[in-house]
Amino acid sequence: MENFVMYNPVKLHFGDGVTDKAGKIAAGYGQRVLLVTGKGSAKSSGAYDQVVARLSNAGLEVFEYSGIKSNPIIEDVEKALKLSREKQVDMVVALGGGSVIDSGKTIALSYYHDGAAWDIVTGKHKPDKALPVIAVLTLAATGTEMNPVAVVQSNCEQKKIGFGNKLMYPRHSFLDPSFTMSVPKTYTAYGVVDLIAHSLEAWFGEGDASLSDRFIVAIIKEAMKYGPMLLNDLENYDLRARIMYAATSALNGLTAYGKKSGDWGVHGIGHCLSVVYDMPHGATLSVAYPAWMKLHKNRIPERIRELGAALFEVGSIDDTIYKLEYLFKSLDCPVTLTETGIDISKPESKEKLKNVMVKNKVDGLAHKLAPQDYDQLLNLMA
Repeated sequence: MENFVMYNPVKLHFGDGVTDKAGKIAAGYGQRVLLVTGKGSAKSSGAYDQVVARLSNAGLEVFEYSGIKSNPIIEDVEKALKLSREKQVDMVVALGGGSVIDSGKTIALSYYHDGAAWDIVTGKHKPDKALPVIAVLTLAATGTEMNPVAVVQSNCEQKKIGFGNKLMYPRHSFLDPSFTMSVPKTYTAYGVVDLIAHSLEAWFGEGDASLSDRFIVAIIKEAMKYGPMLLNDLENYDLRARIMYAATSALNGLTAYGKKSGDWGVHGIGHCLSVVYDMPHGATLSVAYPAWMKLHKNRIPERIRELGAALFEVGSIDDTIYKLEYLFKSLDCPVTLTETGIDISKPESKEKLKNVMVKNKVDGLAHKLAPQDYDQLLNLMA
């Protein structure tokens, strides 16, 4: 097991009505707020009205940037940055799902940088200060509410990049499961897939940490049990709460302690699918993970078998992959591109996607992907 430092400074408020304290807490960081929101889901859930009321009642001045899309783009970050600087805000309050919170984190980290935000995303500039971030989550999926990582896409560059900086830890995150009640079945399912995929990235990471592996298995089993139940009962608060807790646990550091790294190759593949086809993130992962495991079945057979035994009580590699596909199908999520309506059978379509994979240098931290693997992966995803 590797040496590690356990550190997570996020103060997480979980449960019904926790945002009642949001205004008072935000007032501790200043008086002028940039409120970052998505395309309307926060308003349909009632979260928007509640949060704005709390901020206003605390005497805060709120400036809103809305319209963050589900695959967040750097152009929106730049527009929101311009607004935040014009209004000289003291903090960022990100109200939405992972894309909104990732955008909010990127805005906060870029606020004091004179150049382009993309410089920070790509690592060309290393900031030493950032605005405080307060997150209010409305979609259980990415775990960004409790980590220092964000993912942002540049359509111009045809790149989608994940990056980290400890300054991006939210100061406070508010997780009220009732705010996720209005999330439709499709995106609820994608969120469940996302939390499973995050856990699998840790499972297939480098290093031997048996307790962390047990945490991984427990989180995935929670999703396996309650995910399908939730899809049949979308307004069940208790089920929403269980999935929300599982999602934040899947990427708050708990599954990584004692390991050198996760793998993250599958997320790299998924990011390319988002760039080319604007696929929902969860759908890219349900398509990419079975294909990735099929590619690696003869490279890491024991690790795949161990996963099958722990999750599904099966002993073979093929059965493990079949069970994973069946799990994603039980969540009404695609496991092939054909199921999403995407046809890459034509050489030019396949070449376009492959070129984006090359441009993004898709690879795993623990299990390397050579360029020749891309062709096989594309065939397996088709």
